[in-house]
Formats: sequence, structure tokens, C-alpha cells
Amino acid sequence: MITVDNKPTILESVDVALVGTGIMSSTLAAMLKRLDPWLRIQMFEVTPELAREASDGWNNAGTGHAGICELSYTPARDSEGRVPLGRALVIFEQFEHSRQFWGSLAADGSLGNPSDFIHAVPHVCFVEGTENTDFLRDRHSAMAAHHFFRGMTFTDDPSEIHRWAPLVMEGRTPGPVAATTGYGTDVNYGLLARRFCGWVARQENCSVATGCKVTELRRGSGEWHLGVRCIASGEVRRQKAKFVFVGAGGGSLALLQSTGLPEVSGLGGFPIGGQWLVCDEPSICQKHAAKVYGATPPSSPSLGAPHLDVRRLSGRSQLLFGPFASWTTRFLRHSGRLTDLPFSVRPGNIGALLRTAIRSRSLVQYLIQQAIQSMDDRIQVMRGFYPNARAEHWRLVEAGIRVQAIKRSDRGAVYFGTEVFSAANRSVAALLGASPGASVSVNIALEVVRTCLPHLLETAQGQDRMRRMIPTFDQDLKQPHNSALFEKTTREAAEQLQLSSSPAFSEPQPVYS
Repeated sequence: MITVDNKPTILESVDVALVGTGIMSSTLAAMLKRLDPWLRIQMFEVTPELAREASDGWNNAGTGHAGICELSYTPARDSEGRVPLGRALVIFEQFEHSRQFWGSLAADGSLGNPSDFIHAVPHVCFVEGTENTDFLRDRHSAMAAHHFFRGMTFTDDPSEIHRWAPLVMEGRTPGPVAATTGYGTDVNYGLLARRFCGWVARQENCSVATGCKVTELRRGSGEWHLGVRCIASGEVRRQKAKFVFVGAGGGSLALLQSTGLPEVSGLGGFPIGGQWLVCDEPSICQKHAAKVYGATPPSSPSLGAPHLDVRRLSGRSQLLFGPFASWTTRFLRHSGRLTDLPFSVRPGNIGALLRTAIRSRSLVQYLIQQAIQSMDDRIQVMRGFYPNARAEHWRLVEAGIRVQAIKRSDRGAVYFGTEVFSAANRSVAALLGASPGASVSVNIALEVVRTCLPHLLETAQGQDRMRRMIPTFDQDLKQPHNSALFEKTTREAAEQLQLSSSPAFSEPQPVYS
């Protein structure tokens, strides 16, 4: 474990500086160093330990998002009555890039034992009611016809669903229900990020400095000047970097504003805190071995569907239910301040922020309602998904803080997703938003390379190095003619990551009635 030092190693001048050590920055750092072993790379982390914000443990659900169980990636039928698969296919392929990248580094020993950070877990989509059951049946028919989802299974048999997810079915009032299941994963993104950082720190001309807050980014002549304050000593140091990636979660906005770039002037941030209900009771945890996602309630904005998940952290299985939202003005959980939101207001973004406040009044009301919920209220919500839930088995855990980007061009709308900001001269880039960033971090890193550092891929050697990391980086696996290539590469990645080839459930449970 790399920990804070009174005199952290800060290189005087580097090719690449990365702010933050979460899954996004650490992935990009490892990718860049493998693309060009001669690069001088510096990583900065404000906290004493690595990847302790959005990437860490309970700060996220640990789902390897691949469109299997998330209804949000397959919206309502189109005008011809078909279920559109476009978004689901894209997210699946992007997660395949992540699996290939992790597998290639695991194969050469760079990440240690992959079973420490990734496990095979069935991904189940569960719905109730005639309309939702009919939709899920059509969704399955459309998805199972594509080679990405060929192994997906559908059932409207309550007994079979009980075998897949007994907690969801026990005590449920009889009625139409349906579910699908497919091959999925549970990922400890915090541990994975720390493994990447450890590998980068061991490379020549690289440094990972904890306890260091990057306070400003100023443009120089063909480079960026970083102001860095060492938390332990209070000393302020300087560094020059040709390219800067800001992967500091909610801390990214303040740094971007310090650049003086014209394209940043209208950029604002909207923080949303998260909470989970967590169960540690072994007798309950051993009965649930899947990630089970439901439909988003009509009364809830697009903060995510309710889901009951197995989590494997600290060497044991636990259960998670959520998400619940909470109101906050902090941009970071550990190092943020209550003044983060008001201090982010600028003349250039106040108009966009006011339009968002007016247009998104229902979201603000929802956050207030969520914030004042009692524990009993949250348990009651969970009982709609897990009917026999008992309050004494669950505790409330604070999750990470998501800061959604607000731009003038959005005209007051809030879009829940992840996007990459890059300056016009491509010398600085940043990750904005937080979902489903961890799952598609490798694809985002690839996008940053293509957009900001394209010279690394312009040579045959660069393409060969990228192909060794992500064998299909320049292929469209979605196309039918690439089904055999997909089968080959996904099997190889699974073997490298020590993942089983199909979902596994416990022995059949008593018949539901």
C-alpha cells in the first residue's frame, strides 16, 4: 500500500500528469505506460491512501455493467414495437474492452491474483406485472438473438425465479413475474485501481504521490504548470506537464475552472450523494448469489433502478440494496467541503445552474424527500423488492458522491452519465460524471488516447502494443461477422481473469407459492 509521505516524490517535469488515483486515472496511466514505456508519468492523490473516493468498496455497487440486467439500456419499444438494443450493445462491448485489458495485465502478473478483484456473478433482471413481464419477454427475444447475449435465459416461472433469487420471491404476493439471467461480474474497482497504481509506481520515470492536492493548472508555453500542496507539510511545489488528465471525481471542476480555458466558463456541477442498505448476516447472505436489478419506479428520476446485489469485499459475501440518494453540497466524500458547490459558482456558469434548478425542480424535491427518509422508510422501500426484509439485519452505508456536469448546451437538463471533456488543443482532459464510468474505464482511456494523444497509435508498434492489451480495440464486435472473434476473445479474457463460463446458482430452493 502506498501511503502519505512528508516528502512525496514529485517529478519536476513529466509527459503526463494525472490528478486522482481512482479507476479512471489509474487505468489511463497503466495504458499509457504500456503504449510508450519511455513516458514520464506522475499521479497525484489528495488522500493518504489510493482510490478512496468513488472507486472504492461501498462507494459503488461493483457491477460490471454490460447491459444484461439493466433495463435502462433497453428503453421502451420503438414505433414498430421492437425493443431497441443499441445502447445495450455499446455498453456490452465497452465492458468487453475492460475485461480484455484486465485479462492481459493479469496474464503477465501485473495485477496479482484476479480473483481478488473480480468474480463471476449472475446478472438477473426481475419485473412484476403483466405489462413489464411482456416487455421483458420481448427484450429477451431481441437480446438472445445477438451473439453478445446468446446465453441469456428468460423465465416467467415463479419457482425458477425463486431458485435464482430466493430473497426476492419469498413472501411475495402471487402475480405475474418474470426474470432473465446472464453471465456477469462483481468487481472491486478500488482494489483494481490500487493494483494499477502499484504497477505504475514500480515503473521507471513514474511516481505516485499521495497526500498531495493539485490546487491549480496554469498554461505555460506548450505545457501546463501544476501547483501542488503537500498535505502533511503544507509545502507548495510546482510541476510541468505536457498533458494533464483530471480524474479527480468531484474535484475535477475546480481544477478545470483554474485553467482559464474558454470552454470551461459555462461548466457547472450538481452533486448527488448516495447511500446503500448493507446486510452482513451470514444466514441471509448465503441465500443470495446474484445481482438482481428491477425497473426504475415512475416516481424516481434516472438515478438507477433498485437492485439487490451480492458484494464480495474483504474476503466475505455481503448484500447491498439501493440506491438511495442524499442531498449534499460536497463534491468529494473524504476531502470535500460543504462550500464546494457555492464556491463552484462563476459568472459564466450561473445561468446554466439557475436553468437547471428551475427545470429540475422535481429532482431537487426527490433529493429532499430521500434525505429526510427514516431507516423504516428505506426498509419499506426495500420490501417492495425483498418482501421479508427485517430492519435489524441492515445498516445504512454512505456511498460515493456523483457530480453531474451541467453545461449551457444542456439547457437546464441533467444527464446521468459519464463524458470526457477535452480542451480544444487536446493538452488537458477530464472525466465528468460517474456512471457507469468504472465499468467502461478502459474504453474511456482508449477514447482519451485517440482524442488527445493520437500519435501513440499512429505507428504499427503502437497499434501492436494496444492490440496486446485490448485485442479488439479496432474491431466492431457488435457486427454479426465478428461473432467468432467475440467468442474467442471473451473466452480468453475469462480464462485470464479466472472467471467461470456461465452463471451459477445454488441448489434448487423450495417451490414458491
